[in-house]
Amino acid sequence: MIKDKEVTTSTLRDQCSKTSLHKCLTLKAKSFDLLILPVVFHYEENNQTPEPRTMNLILLCLSFSLIFPISHCALQKPPPLPILPIPTASQFQWQLSSMALFFHFGTNTFTDSEWGTGQVDPSVFNPTHLNTTQWVQVAKDSGFNRVILTAKHHDGFCLWPSEYTDYSVKSTSWRNGSGDVVKELSLAAKEAGVDLGLYLSPWDRHEVCYGKTLEYNEFYLGQMTELLTRYGEIKEVWLDGAKGEGEKDMEYFFDSWFSLIHQHQPGAIIFSDAGPDTRWIGDEAGVAGSTCWSLFNRSSAQIGNTDPIYSQGGDPSGHDWVPAECDVSIRPGWFWHASEVPKSAIKLLDIYYKSVGRNCLLLLNVPPNSSGLISDEDVQVLKEFSELRRSIFSDNLAGNAILNASSTRGSIGDSRFDLYNIFKEGIYTYWAPEENVSDWALHLNLQESVSFNVLQVQEPIHMGQRIMAFHLEVLNEDGDWRMVINGTTVGYQRLLRFPNVESQHLKFVIDKSRADPLISYLGIYMDQFSIVNSAFHRSSPTNNYSSQVLRQAIHNHSTTASI
Repeated sequence: MIKDKEVTTSTLRDQCSKTSLHKCLTLKAKSFDLLILPVVFHYEENNQTPEPRTMNLILLCLSFSLIFPISHCALQKPPPLPILPIPTASQFQWQLSSMALFFHFGTNTFTDSEWGTGQVDPSVFNPTHLNTTQWVQVAKDSGFNRVILTAKHHDGFCLWPSEYTDYSVKSTSWRNGSGDVVKELSLAAKEAGVDLGLYLSPWDRHEVCYGKTLEYNEFYLGQMTELLTRYGEIKEVWLDGAKGEGEKDMEYFFDSWFSLIHQHQPGAIIFSDAGPDTRWIGDEAGVAGSTCWSLFNRSSAQIGNTDPIYSQGGDPSGHDWVPAECDVSIRPGWFWHASEVPKSAIKLLDIYYKSVGRNCLLLLNVPPNSSGLISDEDVQVLKEFSELRRSIFSDNLAGNAILNASSTRGSIGDSRFDLYNIFKEGIYTYWAPEENVSDWALHLNLQESVSFNVLQVQEPIHMGQRIMAFHLEVLNEDGDWRMVINGTTVGYQRLLRFPNVESQHLKFVIDKSRADPLISYLGIYMDQFSIVNSAFHRSSPTNNYSSQVLRQAIHNHSTTASI
């Protein structure tokens, strides 16, 4: 087996007598350095010679290193292969933002309507106290780092002075006809470090060429070019297929639109019913399916005519990465109406669990009022919503746990796949199991009994979406493992609520996965505000919670489920 080397134990002994033992071992058995060098250093530092039995053991290691050359094992094991599809850089950054605010604003704000006719006199638009800096600051203070403006809604009125129509801010008395809402918002967003997105409605009830395929597509692309070239970096372009019944037939050249957008704003995410970059969730309630894949087949979807069930769940066999965006309004309508009141913070928290907590981005519409400001009552609700999230998620109750895993990828000391990565913020670090195993479990010893009712799990989505089924168990007082909650998909983030449980020992088990499962974060929390039905593990939020009730809820919601 080693005839070409002609090395024997006696040869090794002779060589080691002619040089330092450390140098001999380093030259002859690098793959065993970590095992035997501590012994060598001990003898050399004390100017001693190893005992015959110790020397024989060292020489045996050297012999193995020559017979079985495994020096390559000292090299690091590479990360597992990503499983396709995976997000683009822009999609990845979009997902990290988690939440965005939508601003529906225009002539409808002043006419108490939702879908304008396109025939309203533009002079009605007169937001005397418009302050886009306030809009952006409200977003930022509430934890939203992206804002999207309806630059043009279905009525065709433009919030910028377009060169292709007079139906815009330039035909109003606001700012003496020289105002530009898009410009003011873009400057405010840039100053605050908040991403900007724009909505340009394909349906235009004012433009006379609407219905003439070639002419209107040229018109639309002309307006799109204005928006993409005048206002700096645009992070998201929002399109939809909304159109009233009985309206003119119109063929949109979506592929040309998408190409133009990517040409002028290569970092922009394009939203529509069917992507290409992010998709509509299929409802306007902000609720994703309990199973929600970022995987999707764009060929199975059509803008304006996509199956909402397919949109809600995505497709585990999908070839495209098209994560979902959940749009919902803080008020009953999308535009501001003086007679309407905002949803409660508790209701927004419930929506958060069912959107952000189901691998989606939450797009919350907060319409500016006719003065040009976010209404005080909306600001108050957003503040309470932010306080609720901070109260619940600021402290991972498992953060000091002692961890064990069924297996871990790589060699001992390789921190890239270490189990304790699941407590590090961010999804670039993760735990990975050893390959070719089917037992995937994480054991957590919390070191003391802890009460909790929320589970958070995250996958490193840059490696693909993998997990198909999982569950959480706790060790009860009788020494038996009992299941607390189970789920299907994880993706960027999964949040699950359940009745209060108390235990010191937890076991998180991945039951099924498209490839070796990877976990970037795992947390448990106490939500003292949501009301959870113990029979169905579903939330039953109340819409009429006041600030005073929110404060009292901390003291009143203390029931512990028996598991």
